Amino acid sequence: MSRIGKKPIELPGQVTVDINGQVVSVKGPLGSEQLELKPGITIKKEGSSIIIEKAAEKDKQLSALHGLYRALIANMVEGVSKGFERELEITGVGYRAQQQGKDIQFHLGFSHPVFYKAPQGVTLEVVDQTKLKVKGSSKEKVGQAASEIRFLKPPEPYKGKGIRFKSEKVRRKAGKTGKK
Repeated sequence: MSRIGKKPIELPGQVTVDINGQVVSVKGPLGSEQLELKPGITIKKEGSSIIIEKAAEKDKQLSALHGLYRALIANMVEGVSKGFERELEITGVGYRAQQQGKDIQFHLGFSHPVFYKAPQGVTLEVVDQTKLKVKGSSKEKVGQAASEIRFLKPPEPYKGKGIRFKSEKVRRKAGKTGKK
């Protein structure tokens, strides 16, 4: 029994939802998203809200999918109305980022600059040489792009140099103590 799946999804005024069989399309000012539902999950629109229902009450698989699809559709509605954003910070002497059109060029202590091409539907913005934002209407694509950028140079535990999420705390280790 999914408590999340039972909650209705409220639609903001500028968002429209089209239900075509098992395919749900959400359109808003920031773009459009589409999701195909598995059999056994139904969706219906009542006024300015959406309700997701499952066919069988005792089926564990459908119960899991019930809450999952409710969360995915709620994220789609939020994404096309407000959008999603992840902030990253670059720490380290000489580490920096430069905007190159839609893409970003990183200097991360390697012998060569590293280029990161923005995926479809994601906007990359360099706020400062050491701060950047990843924006988009899809929570999945924004998180994936931010994770790929972090993977270019993850923060190391001794000095904390590298690329990290803004809210991320890096566990630091003590270095060598020297000869006695």
